[in-house]
Amino acid sequence: MLINFFLTLRKYKVPVTIRELLDLLGALQARLVYSNVDDFYLLSRTCMVKDEKNYDKFDRAFAAYFKGLEDLHGLLESLIPDDWLRREFENSLTPEELEQIKSLGGLEKLIEAFKEAKEAAEKREAEEGKGKEGQEGDDPDQQGKKGPGGKGQGKKKKAKKVWDERQYKNLDDSVELGTRNIKLALRRLRKLARTGKEDELDIKDTIKSTAHNGGLLDIKMRPERKNTVKVLLFLDIGGSMDAHVKVCEELFSATRTEFKHMQSYYFHNFIYESVWRDNKRRMAERVPTWEILNKFAGDYKIVFVGDATMAPYEITHAGGSVEHWNEEPGTSWMGRFQESYDKVVWINPTPQETWEYSSSVSMTQELVGGKMYPLTIRGIEESMSALTK
Repeated sequence: MLINFFLTLRKYKVPVTIRELLDLLGALQARLVYSNVDDFYLLSRTCMVKDEKNYDKFDRAFAAYFKGLEDLHGLLESLIPDDWLRREFENSLTPEELEQIKSLGGLEKLIEAFKEAKEAAEKREAEEGKGKEGQEGDDPDQQGKKGPGGKGQGKKKKAKKVWDERQYKNLDDSVELGTRNIKLALRRLRKLARTGKEDELDIKDTIKSTAHNGGLLDIKMRPERKNTVKVLLFLDIGGSMDAHVKVCEELFSATRTEFKHMQSYYFHNFIYESVWRDNKRRMAERVPTWEILNKFAGDYKIVFVGDATMAPYEITHAGGSVEHWNEEPGTSWMGRFQESYDKVVWINPTPQETWEYSSSVSMTQELVGGKMYPLTIRGIEESMSALTK
């Protein structure tokens, strides 16, 4: 009963448990819905999905499992055991009706008679339809129209199913989204402190002070709480990263507004002895990496953004850079970042399922202690959580 549907939801990464499955089964047995697939869709989504970010995954799973289903007759026949249906049916009959069924040869004979009558009725309707088509359907002005003489009589265009419309696609946390959603994900990395000018009303302290002052109003102010997290952002630019310019721009825009204490730098493919602040002057104005390591304290959070797609020797060998001669391999510089800072993550804009096919991605992931995350809302949330631990 609904086991395969449950497994399909799991396959589409909807976090369902046995508890939700039992809730759905209980609702079906209580006849909250019957013979209407739209009602079943709403009921099952209510029972099985606990977070709106999983609505789109549920819609895709529902469409895959119930493709072509128009009502719940066939579904319920497959979900509910025959003996349970027979028992429910018999419980609804009076003793006289049960005796009458018994005289006809039992419930099985009655069901067979119903099936035969239904097949005969369908056959008669089909024959009558052919006759009417030949008699009245020859008028070209009436073809395709509803009403007598129209060949389109009784045919209705099926509406697109709600789950096929995927109205909640933008809520899915496994896809790349815009700046607003990235901001919400970045807010997981927060360390709030009250600093600066006292320009915010402290209601609690004002009430307390006024009460102690014999009822005379004594207004108390306090500094606004601000995010004091400090971030160093390193963005890979050029080459294979050109395909990810848009989403990286959105990430950069979101980080600029969310983190007041943030410094950003650019690099190409991997981190070496220098980086740059302005891509237009990348060859003329470079910042030594040693200067960054010595200037910024160990409480800074380090975020690298890049596809990590390159030749392995660009990471492991001196002179491996494709732009200049690097005296030391990239592994040495990444090791220095790991030694200087406790929190280092790498965000990769390429699909996570492709990482295993690139040796350079695997090497980079190992160098950052496994803390590589996809550039999706969920990936950003996970990377921010890793930086706060």
